[in-house]
Amino acid sequence: MPQRFIDLASRAREATFRTREDNVAVRLRLTRVGGKKDPMWRVVVADQRSPRDGRVIETIGHYNAQTDPSTIVIDEERARNWLARGAQPSDTVRKLLRIQGIETRTG
Repeated sequence: MPQRFIDLASRAREATFRTREDNVAVRLRLTRVGGKKDPMWRVVVADQRSPRDGRVIETIGHYNAQTDPSTIVIDEERARNWLARGAQPSDTVRKLLRIQGIETRTG
């Protein structure tokens, strides 16, 4: 009896873990780089739960608002790939993508 209970509990734990991994929210957002009072931003793909300058999945571009005009470099192919896979852009990244001519709606 106890062995059967252990097997069922471990199976339930595995199913819960699998479900959580499948529903991870991935976002396209900015992470800050550069020096003090000299910000530059990387456009990255990251788990929604990670901190702003924390672990990233992939870097797909960069943005510098200090230059005139602002420098925006985004790998369009990678951005479209992540958007097609369900990644949600932050409001700022959505604006940058629109400026670059990349459609954010996947439907």
